[in-house]
Amino acid sequence: MNKSTLRRHLKALRQSITPDARHKAGQRALRLALRHGLFLRARRIGFYLPHGAEFDVRPLLNQALWMNRQCCLPVISGHDRVLRFARLNGKNRMTANRYGIPEPSDAHPLRAQQLDILFMPLLGFDNQGHRLGMGGGYYDATLAYLTRRRVWKKPLLIGVGYECQRVDALPHDPWDAPLDAVLTERGFHRFKR
Repeated sequence: MNKSTLRRHLKALRQSITPDARHKAGQRALRLALRHGLFLRARRIGFYLPHGAEFDVRPLLNQALWMNRQCCLPVISGHDRVLRFARLNGKNRMTANRYGIPEPSDAHPLRAQQLDILFMPLLGFDNQGHRLGMGGGYYDATLAYLTRRRVWKKPLLIGVGYECQRVDALPHDPWDAPLDAVLTERGFHRFKR
């Protein structure tokens, strides 16, 4: 299947998950994240706010805030499609971006390179660590430096999705940054970047 056909199929599959199952999946993913020590060495962590039927990472975000980690949310800045990451400080004003997703205000947002972990939404993933997103290209543009500089290790890229979003193989392009891991309600899957 090509990317657009896969997107339609996986989006419908994700949409069919009930709100109760989504809530339980978020709690299970939090337990797995703690079991694998994901927050132990990370100081700055990038999250996202779930939009539509995206996997709800708010339990992870709340845990990281409770552990006094610097938690950041993506902000669309300008027309270059490169995301910046605004730190949550309890005083942020939230405004909806062009997609209706709330973004926090921050006078000096961080670049992806300054994060230790970046949790990313996805529509699909495969066993090689390829990720299929919504097709906007924001994460591709933001992480383009990783495909040009092989020695750069930060941030650790962790896709977050439901186990039913796993496919055997995804079509991918040279500019797609592979994931280091995927966190689902059933497991923490590591890949070699």
